[in-house]
Amino acid sequence: MQPTTPPTPPVNSSVTPAHPEGVASGNQPFGANRGGGGAKPPHRKRLRRRVRTKIKGMSFNRLIPNILTMLGLCSGLTGMRFAVDGRFQTAGIALLISAFIDGLDGRIARLLRGSTRLGAEFDCLSDLACFGVAPSFLLYFWALRDGGRYAFLPCLMFTVCMALRLARFNAMLDDDDAKPKYASNFFTGVPAPAGAGLALFPLFLGLEAQKLNIEGLYHLTRLPYLPSFTLISTALLLVSTLPVWSFKNFKVPAHFVLPVMLGTVAYTVILVADPWGALAAAGIIYMLLLPLSLLSFKRLKKAAEDLQEDVVDEEETPASA
Repeated sequence: MQPTTPPTPPVNSSVTPAHPEGVASGNQPFGANRGGGGAKPPHRKRLRRRVRTKIKGMSFNRLIPNILTMLGLCSGLTGMRFAVDGRFQTAGIALLISAFIDGLDGRIARLLRGSTRLGAEFDCLSDLACFGVAPSFLLYFWALRDGGRYAFLPCLMFTVCMALRLARFNAMLDDDDAKPKYASNFFTGVPAPAGAGLALFPLFLGLEAQKLNIEGLYHLTRLPYLPSFTLISTALLLVSTLPVWSFKNFKVPAHFVLPVMLGTVAYTVILVADPWGALAAAGIIYMLLLPLSLLSFKRLKKAAEDLQEDVVDEEETPASA
C-alpha cells in the first residue's frame, strides 16, 4: 500500500501572507538593510533639568521690618550720644526719626506679611531703648544732672514704668480675643511713643524758648522741677488703665475728610518750619484729648452693656403662643 498523503488545505488568494518583522519594505526598521546589518539607532542624550539649591532661611520680605527696627534703634542710641555732647537739638531730631520709623515698621510688616515673633520682641526692646531710656537720658543731661542726689529718681521711675507698660502690652496680645470689640480702638495707658513725647515736653519747650530768645522760659525748663514733674506724671500715665484712643480703626466722617487733610498738611508745614514749637503744642493737645478719650470709652461701654441687657431680656421673655 502506498502511504496516504494528507490533503493540502486550499490556498486563499485573497489573504496576504504576513511578512516577518522587519522584512516588509514599508515597515522596515531604522537601519535595516542599510549596509549595517541592522545597526541600532543613535542614542539621544536627554538634558537633565537643572535643580536649584534651595537656601534655607528667612525671606527678605520678613527682614525689611527688622531692618527698619534696627535703624530706629540706632537712631535712638545716637540721640543719646548727642545728648552727652550737649547737642540737644540734634538729639531731639534723632529721637523723632526713631519715632517715625517705629510707626512704619509694624505697618510694613503687616503689608508684606512679614510679621514674626522675633520682630515683635525686637520691636519691644527697641521701644524700651528709644522711648524708655533715651528720654530719661536726655532730660538728665538737660536739667537733672545738677539737681542733687535724688534727681535721677524720676528718670529711673520713668524707665521702669515704660518697661512695665511694654511688658503688659505684649502680655495682652495673647488675650486680645477676650476684649470686647469696642475696646480694640483703645490703648490701655498711654502708648510708648506718646509717653516719650510727653516726657520730653520741657526739652521741646526749652528749645523753642531758646529760638525765640525768651530767657525766663528757657531757664525755667532747665530747672529740675518741670522735667521731674513730666517724667513722674508720664510714668503714672504709662502704667495706668486709662483708655486712650489708638487711632488705628478711627473712621473720619465724610464731611470731615477735607478739613482733616488740610489740617494734616498745615501741621506738617509747621513741623518742618518750627519743629520744637509744633512738638510742644502737640503734647498739650494730646493731654487735652485724654479726658475725651475716657468719655468716649465710657459711652461705648455703656452702649454695649445696654445692648447686652436687651438681648438677655429677649431670651428670658417666653415666646407668645
